[in-house]
Amino acid sequence: MNNRWPAGSHVGFIGLGNVGAKLAATLQRNGVDLIVHDLEQAQAADLIRGGAVWAASPAELARQSALVITCLPSPQASATVMEAENGVLKGFCAGKIWLEMSTTDAAEVRRLGEKILALSGLVADCPVSGGCHRAATGNIAVLVGSERATFDVILPLLSILGREILHAGPLGSASTLKVLTNYLATANLVALCEALTVAKASGLDLAVAYEAIRISSGNSFVHETESQVILNGSRDINFTMDLVLKDVGLFQKIAEQNGVSLEMSPLLLDIFEDGATRYGAREWSPNIIRRLEEANQLSVTTGGFPAEIVDHEAEGEGHEVMSR
Repeated sequence: MNNRWPAGSHVGFIGLGNVGAKLAATLQRNGVDLIVHDLEQAQAADLIRGGAVWAASPAELARQSALVITCLPSPQASATVMEAENGVLKGFCAGKIWLEMSTTDAAEVRRLGEKILALSGLVADCPVSGGCHRAATGNIAVLVGSERATFDVILPLLSILGREILHAGPLGSASTLKVLTNYLATANLVALCEALTVAKASGLDLAVAYEAIRISSGNSFVHETESQVILNGSRDINFTMDLVLKDVGLFQKIAEQNGVSLEMSPLLLDIFEDGATRYGAREWSPNIIRRLEEANQLSVTTGGFPAEIVDHEAEGEGHEVMSR
């Protein structure tokens, strides 16, 4: 049970999608009192059965909560949830805390954060990284952009949600870093798709190729997770092509705003725009390999790999990671 977040200090959670539902379940599993809201009440069914209270609107949720978490698919969705007629800001008041855990635009989170500060509240952007399987076990990484004093207040709650917690700097800095990390994951995914396709065309045993990459300098977090579901054929990593386009688009926007000319980022956008057109915007992102499979008349699959990734590491208490 949780002994890090005060009993009776209700946490409101808005956005119960692939990641949000797992983060909320981690809080509930650790004894945090939850109030929840989503566009679809059915998304909250398991949490409600576990004792969470349903709020009819974001405003109602904010009125009943000491701390509000939003975990939403886009900056536009966050703005709507915060600023709508029945949005979070309508139920917010002095002393409450807003944590933006969506992958979002740094300027947008600062804009909304100013409104929270004007109400004498506290605010932090706290995007997570590490995949749905680690969100489910409380072992995900959390990047935090906030005043240091705010970070110290929210660290007990974040140490329930995640394992490694990094104070990135002022509000918005964590969102920028999260976009950078998602861009790198996308570049790695596309490179792995090409490597595995070449391995197949070369007649290599794909299970052996997987292990060779895993124990070599070519290894990565993306390989140890997404390559497995690629080779299984499920391609189910709980992340979709439209989300890749959003994240790489945000990365490209940051580059352009800072006068940086890039080569790979525009190419990744082209690749995933084509993939979304071919297979649908809500297709799993690792299925971008289908473009290569179809072009080369190959099936890059083999036996012995799981259809989805499960985190087998025991849940552990989170801790702050210090930068060098």
